[in-house]
Amino acid sequence: MNKLPVAAILYDFDKTLSPKDMQEYSVIEELGVAPEKFWGEANRLAKENRMDGNLAWMYEMILQLRSQRKSTKKEYFRDCGKKVELFKGVESWFERINAFGAAHGLKIKHYIISSGLKEIIEGSSIAKHFDRIYASAFLYTADGVTEWPAQSVNYTNKTQFIFRIAKGRFEEWDNSVNDPVDEDDLAVRYTNMIYIGDSATDIPCMRLVKSRGGFSVGVYDGEKNLKKNVYELFDSGRINFFAPADYREGSELDSIVKKVLTYISAQEELRRVGAENKALAAEYKRYSAAKTALENERGAGEVLKKLKQKVKGDVE
Repeated sequence: MNKLPVAAILYDFDKTLSPKDMQEYSVIEELGVAPEKFWGEANRLAKENRMDGNLAWMYEMILQLRSQRKSTKKEYFRDCGKKVELFKGVESWFERINAFGAAHGLKIKHYIISSGLKEIIEGSSIAKHFDRIYASAFLYTADGVTEWPAQSVNYTNKTQFIFRIAKGRFEEWDNSVNDPVDEDDLAVRYTNMIYIGDSATDIPCMRLVKSRGGFSVGVYDGEKNLKKNVYELFDSGRINFFAPADYREGSELDSIVKKVLTYISAQEELRRVGAENKALAAEYKRYSAAKTALENERGAGEVLKKLKQKVKGDVE
């Protein structure tokens, strides 16, 4: 049985699947500091030391946790993930979209590409639905205590993970992601990708997916109705569509994604028909070339007869 073609949905996390930054549901709240103060300190640290912004907040978070003698173990961060709130409909979204894809001849795969903390996402109720979670992460000691940043994912280097997904080079350390891969050998075609994000930090990913023939969708918190980001993203050509971050069945976002998947399904079917046509034409091409080359050769008739039998239809 032929494998179904793959369509991939790539998600940012904070303010895309969840209304706030994930750290604000747990770590920052437990530290007893206002989110504005925490992020302000992290930004100041980054500017004063010319640091990557993600490394700055990761450092600041561990510094403050240790200063209050709180845990910095992997298990702690995963427990934090249980407290993360999600937009309406997210919990049931994945199974519904998978079923819709299957009904349209597609295998749907879901990926996270986030600047947030991987361990918190892994502890969330939806972690099981993702084929891969790409996010900032820590290296841990044998006792499970944070020791060093293992991965820092910022808005620019997010794009490498799109190439990893497309080429099937999923491991973060695998430098073969830079090797060329023919279109027909891709694990996921760029044209079969949907990227969902919420802000300017998603621009490199949105632009890459859209420029390669895929689809980028901007989302915003429908309850707050703050549309400035999506208007600017749309006007600057970064996204194809925008909608409230409402993942319930029948919502505007649900409708957009299903229409895109239907379009991808039609493209795949046309690609299949085109491949069949190409194979049929190739048989005729072989016959025609042999007929020309062997026209005056003894015994050519039998060879041509066998080749002609493989050609569909009357070609004389």
